[in-house]
Amino acid sequence: MPATGMSNMTASLVTPGSTIGSPNDHTPGEGATVQGEHIVATVIGYVSITDGVVSVAPGKPVVTPAVGDTAIVAVEKLNEKNGEAKLLAIEGKQGSIQPQHLYGQFFVTGLVDRFMHQTSDALRRRDVCRALIREVSPVVRLDFRERNDCGVLHALCPPCGDTLQPHLDGDWNVQCPTCGHQSYRALADNYGAGWAELEEGASALNNAGKRWGSAAEAMFAKGPAGRATFIAADVREDGRERTYFRFEGQGGGRGGRPPKAAPGTRLFVGGLPRDVGTEELRALFKAHGDMTDCIVLTDDAGQNRGFGFVTYANKAMADAAIQALNGHRINGRRIGVRDADDDKKGDKKGGRRAEPAGLKLYIGNLSFSTKADQLQALVSKHATVNEVALATGPGGKSKGFGFVFIAEKDKGDAVVKALNGQEVDGRTIKVDVAKAKGGGGRSGGKDAGGKSARELQALREEGGSGKKRSRRRRPKKD
Repeated sequence: MPATGMSNMTASLVTPGSTIGSPNDHTPGEGATVQGEHIVATVIGYVSITDGVVSVAPGKPVVTPAVGDTAIVAVEKLNEKNGEAKLLAIEGKQGSIQPQHLYGQFFVTGLVDRFMHQTSDALRRRDVCRALIREVSPVVRLDFRERNDCGVLHALCPPCGDTLQPHLDGDWNVQCPTCGHQSYRALADNYGAGWAELEEGASALNNAGKRWGSAAEAMFAKGPAGRATFIAADVREDGRERTYFRFEGQGGGRGGRPPKAAPGTRLFVGGLPRDVGTEELRALFKAHGDMTDCIVLTDDAGQNRGFGFVTYANKAMADAAIQALNGHRINGRRIGVRDADDDKKGDKKGGRRAEPAGLKLYIGNLSFSTKADQLQALVSKHATVNEVALATGPGGKSKGFGFVFIAEKDKGDAVVKALNGQEVDGRTIKVDVAKAKGGGGRSGGKDAGGKSARELQALREEGGSGKKRSRRRRPKKD
């Protein structure tokens, strides 16, 4: 039953949302409201019941900001044209600020009486400021420009953390006494101790209404990079040895990169079948010494790119691996193993590695499903196959052509005669001797890009149908 003619206060502290009674038994008073079938607290405090009215007496007085009040705020968020600050106190009013009024918003046009490109050019995070409250609903709106006593009251140097001192030097009005960093702030009159006692407050250093000088305009023109703050590490240097965090297993190189391998210890392994991964490569090479690194390179789709690298603890182990495994066959393909730093690996200017030994045959108009072992079986009936290289695109998909290297250079014409025009996987293949680099050959020269006529034909066959792509006519311009 509701209490009448008496007052009762509970000893427990309640928080907003706590159930403190029922509408059937009590009437909500200060600090309470009805929610559904319950009366809940809206403030932090202690519950009291007087004459059937249940109220919550705040443990600390509640402050509700009003338009025209002056607030002390701390800048917490800065966007390009607006920002957000936390209300620390309302001047002249003691008590706690409720969550709906705890943060206020401001615009770049309300910072200082001069053109600002963005909010971070007049304020920085952690700056303590005085602001005028212009609106309370639906959100708190702050203004720093209306009065000279509004603006930044305290600011820290972004590079070193010392307190910035008022100091007018061209475009800049604050300076760090420790690292010399200069910047601009929308200063309040009593920024720093003693300014409020002077005839002119610190707001006089804001250069209200003036145009920016060349130094500031040069910084603004660089965009975000020009506004970047770099930490002055030497300011807090105390002589102790510097230590840097590194994840377990990372090498000692910069950025966690492993140290550079000693000359002759890192091997390039080429000609790998598509089904060979890092673990298979490691198993093949581990018999020849202690490896410090082993990897098979893959594309964005996770497909084997046909080559990898193996690094040994010393050069003797690497030389033994080259001697034993160079030319070794894996799944019918002959791999190449050599020193990754060897100058003979290819053309330095173009970065191209040397091709396998033997006569190079072009095979085109292939089905996308034709595999390298099929071409090897086909050509090996007429010559010794050193290597088969199918051209592939993203994801390892065949481009419809490839190259076969045969040991007998005098059998090229015979192989072409025997295989050109044969049907493989439902397609009539084209076989010819590929042109040597640098020009010269039996059929046709090279274009300006260094491609033979057959290679250009192969590129035209990449469309999927094996037919030449028709040239689309462009409409004539008026």
